[in-house]
Amino acid sequence: MSYTDFIAAIDLGTSHIVGMVGAKNSAGAFSILAYEIENSASCIRRGCVYNVEETANKVKRLIRKLENKLNGSQIAKVYIGLGGQSIHSIDYSVVKTLGKDGVVTSEEINALSKECQAYRPDMLDVLSIVSPDYLLDDKQEPNPVGIPCSRIEAHYKLIVGRPSLRRLTINSIKERAGIDIAGFIVSPLALANAVLSEDEKNLGCALIGFGAGVTTLSVFKNGKLVDLSVIPFGGHVITKDITSLHIVESEAERLKVTYGSAIVNKDSDFQIQLNSSEGMGIREISIGDLNTIIEARVKEIIENVYARLEATGSIDSLGAGIILSGGGAALKNLPEAIRERFKMDVRFSSLRKGLVENGSIFANNPEFLVGVGLLLEGTENCASYAPPKQETITVENAAVETEEETRIKKDLNKPKEKKKSVGLFGNLKKRFDDLGKGLFDEDEG
Repeated sequence: MSYTDFIAAIDLGTSHIVGMVGAKNSAGAFSILAYEIENSASCIRRGCVYNVEETANKVKRLIRKLENKLNGSQIAKVYIGLGGQSIHSIDYSVVKTLGKDGVVTSEEINALSKECQAYRPDMLDVLSIVSPDYLLDDKQEPNPVGIPCSRIEAHYKLIVGRPSLRRLTINSIKERAGIDIAGFIVSPLALANAVLSEDEKNLGCALIGFGAGVTTLSVFKNGKLVDLSVIPFGGHVITKDITSLHIVESEAERLKVTYGSAIVNKDSDFQIQLNSSEGMGIREISIGDLNTIIEARVKEIIENVYARLEATGSIDSLGAGIILSGGGAALKNLPEAIRERFKMDVRFSSLRKGLVENGSIFANNPEFLVGVGLLLEGTENCASYAPPKQETITVENAAVETEEETRIKKDLNKPKEKKKSVGLFGNLKKRFDDLGKGLFDEDEG
């Protein structure tokens, strides 16, 4: 059975490009129809398209692999998740005076929103506008429509990034790969909506996404986004640090995943054997030296996150604690290192229950959480339209008749008219008539 209505999304990660296709059922839950992964280490850097040609080729291959799982259905367009080191939130306010007997109407709320949408910050591209807070005569009001006031003030959170972030993505995916883009979605916001409950957003929480290229911080309080920022360090920079032990990057990544820890264990100082990069046999390194390098970089990332939370003024009001996500969060003892610095609860992210039918596959897998979040945000049908096939009637062992053959057959099937018999006297009368006609004809000869 082919699919005619689904959402398709692509997550442009620093280490992997993830493609997912899903369809929403009658209960509102998504069913994941297909998913695929392509390595992106050579074409995506810190969440941004670096090599437009190679990114286009990988996305085209990803789309083909997804379509092979869709029983003949084709993908007409995709939603693209945007992230990277340049994205962050800024505040923007719009004020309107209503007068002495003013009452807030939906038209005035729409006018405030349009004014915000028309705002163009210098050297930045507005990627998303988050629901605002409203102040009526300096008093906060979540539902302002219908309330009398003389002055209304709307405070918006704008998610912005470098203009090249969206431009290079369009250049690669739409112009070079020839794939239409249904829309752009801010990846950290999509992730937050997929893993954070309303209670956690209301109580206050910080979602930390430890990616390969960057670490993203999203802070929520009273159900709204307080701040979104990016620290330009991720798992790859830790791997680069380990190469200072005179080992190649691929081996450094293996050691980080296998033996790495965010906290150095002073009692453990055994040696790790590995192949020498010069091909000169076996060499050894101390696991203590390995984790000393890792711990130093992890502490730097944690301190950057702590400083950002202090700047927002929300570090003492996170009742739901800290939630960790991303592939880099799998580093051993990372929750303990964060808990020690922040003095609050720390847990790993998980897909909210009821969002996906077959969610057990994706619930705790950080590679797919952003992709699922992008699907949840999509609204347009991404399936390519296929016109219905016309019904054809075939007759076995029968030749197709031409129009002339049909006409002849109809003539042959008509009932024949019977000719009247003239009889013997009729024939004699005809002969006398012919003889008389011959006698009285004028003959010039």
